Amino acid sequence: MTVFDSAKRKTLGLTLGVAMGALAATASFAQETTLRGASMFDENHAFTKTMRKFEELVDEYYDGDVTFDLRLNGELGVEKDYVNFLQQGVAIDYTIMAPSNMAKFAPSIPLMDMPFLFRDLDHWNKVLSSDAFAPLEAELLANADIMVVGYTGGGVRNLVSSKPIGNLDELAGHKMRVMGAPIQAQIFAALTAAPSAIAYNEVYNAIQSGVIAGFENEAASIQNLKFYEVAPNVTLTKHTITVRPIVFSGKTFRNLPAALQDAIKKAGAEAGAFGRALESSEDGIKLQEMIDAGQIKVQEFAGREKLLEMVIPVQDAFAADIGATELLQAVRGM
Repeated sequence: MTVFDSAKRKTLGLTLGVAMGALAATASFAQETTLRGASMFDENHAFTKTMRKFEELVDEYYDGDVTFDLRLNGELGVEKDYVNFLQQGVAIDYTIMAPSNMAKFAPSIPLMDMPFLFRDLDHWNKVLSSDAFAPLEAELLANADIMVVGYTGGGVRNLVSSKPIGNLDELAGHKMRVMGAPIQAQIFAALTAAPSAIAYNEVYNAIQSGVIAGFENEAASIQNLKFYEVAPNVTLTKHTITVRPIVFSGKTFRNLPAALQDAIKKAGAEAGAFGRALESSEDGIKLQEMIDAGQIKVQEFAGREKLLEMVIPVQDAFAADIGATELLQAVRGM
């Protein structure tokens, strides 16, 4: 072997070593991922706690380097804004939101949050632990490029008003805020109220100024955002047990390593179960805390059974319009 051959071999080895080092560095860099989240609430809210659990589980199940950037207290806007960010894969990669806020892109998805859909917490948990809503998930992904990776929720929604609303006579003509999906307005219109869709961040001022006389919500949000200051009357209609999908941007998801995708799916399902147990147990506690503090007055709704009868035709018509009659019947039969 000549000196020239030896030099060439050393140069080749050095070049290969540098190239392999560069590839290793590139691979390492590729594993460094930042996932961006958003919550309208502080660290004490069940939604935020559930997203923290999601982050913890993703980190546990994924061997690569992942950083989470969760913005709180509505820093990135309201849920309506979140939908656009998720679609575009900018600013937000994961969050929790009400199905009604995605209705513009997936008209069928509000069925999972339709008032009076669930008999009780056991029925609600059974449905969310199954694949009953798979057709709705597919529609959301196809139309909005937003994935459902888990289900949380569990808050029981009641009427919240500036004046007491205790029966059908008092409910008649009651000006109230509902979420944006048409089925929400249709249900309460069938109950003779006067519903209108108002942005969530405008509700407090709308009640304070008399534009509306109330809305409907669960205890955690009433307490967290101090709605009791303008609407101290809570009527236990128990019309909804909330379903809140943990959602992820499809555009972001497709660009992630396969191992991280698997971790996100697994973590989403488990974080959802964690969140459901958390929020359903906290709901009654938070309601009692506000009662004990003298912040709210609570009453039953007289003749609630009549409400259940009045909404059935509306539910059936909505399901028929979106081609989900079989899905609705399946949920009712579980």
